[in-house]
Amino acid sequence: MAKKGAEKEQLFIIVAGAGKMGYNLTKLLVSEKHEVLLVEKDKERYNQLNPELGENVFFGDAAESDVLKNVGANRANVIVAVTGDDETNLIICQLAKIMYMTPRTIARISNPKNEDIFSALGVDNIVNTTKVVNSLIEKEVDPGMLVPILEMKGGRVEIVETEVSSNSPVAGKSIKDIKLPEECLIVSIVRDGQVVFPHGNTIINSGDEIMVLISKERKDELRGAL
Repeated sequence: MAKKGAEKEQLFIIVAGAGKMGYNLTKLLVSEKHEVLLVEKDKERYNQLNPELGENVFFGDAAESDVLKNVGANRANVIVAVTGDDETNLIICQLAKIMYMTPRTIARISNPKNEDIFSALGVDNIVNTTKVVNSLIEKEVDPGMLVPILEMKGGRVEIVETEVSSNSPVAGKSIKDIKLPEECLIVSIVRDGQVVFPHGNTIINSGDEIMVLISKERKDELRGAL
């Protein structure tokens, strides 16, 4: 009997900051069967979440090295810092990298001016919430614009989202027949609230929300193609 496809690798992920973003991310990752620990320094917030999350939430300040040690940062695959303070998120990511050799760090920033600093100091991925919100506002004016979701490799590579309009040249075409720029890959499609994992024969429909992995230098070419 043929073997089923390989199961998704289980990761150990530490999420620092139990605000809405950290809480929702933790629930999503737990539902995907990853080992997740949400670290929160506010006692009241911790007490609020503990009955629901149990052993998946830890009381402590992730910006302190002893706390990171206690929660197992030395074996974490990913540390995600999503507190409401940019400086705290940077400290957490730097401690994780320098002291515990964490393979991948992700930081949320609110001030766009901090983006270059975070990249220069070795944060692997940056989620610029201000830029995303601003892009979503602009998207209401220009439905075909590329909304940045996540930056990687110091901003050289991005995941962007866009909605396919009815007059887009790609509407009604299969992915294999679309002339996309080099260093560009359609990674997912949201259609009628459902996620579609695309392949070459997948048809792009009007109204689809597509997520694209692309080199930053190719974004203008992608706009032209879409």
